Amino acid sequence: MREWVILSGSANQPLAKKICDKLGKTLGTADSRRFSDGEVFVEIGENVRGRDVYVIQSTCRAANDTLMELLIMIDALKRASAKDITAVMPYYGYARQDRKVAPRTPISAKLVADLLTSAGATRVVSMDLHAGQIQGFFNIPFDNLFSSPVLIEYLKKEIAHLGETVLVSPDAGGVERVRAFAKRLDSSVAMIDKRRTGPNVAKAMNVVGEVKGKIAIIVDDMIDTAGTLTEAAHAVLEQGASQVFACATHGVLSGPAIKRIMDSPIKKVIVTDTILSPEAAASNKIVQLSVADILAEAIYRIHNYDSVSNLFI
Repeated sequence: MREWVILSGSANQPLAKKICDKLGKTLGTADSRRFSDGEVFVEIGENVRGRDVYVIQSTCRAANDTLMELLIMIDALKRASAKDITAVMPYYGYARQDRKVAPRTPISAKLVADLLTSAGATRVVSMDLHAGQIQGFFNIPFDNLFSSPVLIEYLKKEIAHLGETVLVSPDAGGVERVRAFAKRLDSSVAMIDKRRTGPNVAKAMNVVGEVKGKIAIIVDDMIDTAGTLTEAAHAVLEQGASQVFACATHGVLSGPAIKRIMDSPIKKVIVTDTILSPEAAASNKIVQLSVADILAEAIYRIHNYDSVSNLFI
């Protein structure tokens, strides 16, 4: 039996502990510190020579700090002779920069892929990538998992029985995701025709689809400043929706997001714990579900060379 070690960066300690509990493992020790000028220093407290190591770290909140911490942890493990190093990134930061949107702009998602590979990662696991083509930026195995089983179970139990529902995509790019949810919830589908005027700035325009008299559930992959979300909520209510809920995998919730959600007509916002957000946990409008079961199962199957294909739903 190959020996394995699970470590966590500073961004996902609670989630990592849940994953270890599911796997019957003890979370390994890794001491992450900062020099006075902000430099990151990491010391691995486990013997990893010849072992498979899984490092759990989302690149979120202080995105640059958490990304640098992950890269340094991977480098430390490589230099400590770890056999395989899997970067488990529940939230893959910089994923929105997956293509050139204007002249002289970067493709930062590709840069992050190169950095991870150069640091020594031999595999990457993530969840609900903002753009699926990011998998093609890697020359190492990449598993893109989905949180939909967790979110759909909650929606069926807590919302679907309240009345007829309609699943709403906040933009054209999310229609495929919404259709997958609607199929499992036996709901209709609608879409917001959105115009974006700048980064983190969006103006909802028309609602495409019938929402009148229905419970609208807005489904997205992430909620950042919540501008798109609150605009979409107002749009569907203006078209006659009876109530509005929202769900997303990644609760980035930066800047004015919490205040916007609290001031909005949205009844509940459901996110997962891919990103740790104490502010969200303290809000009575935001529900955080755990994806520890999905990630633990993926890690177990990868370690034992079992198929993970049935997790891709």
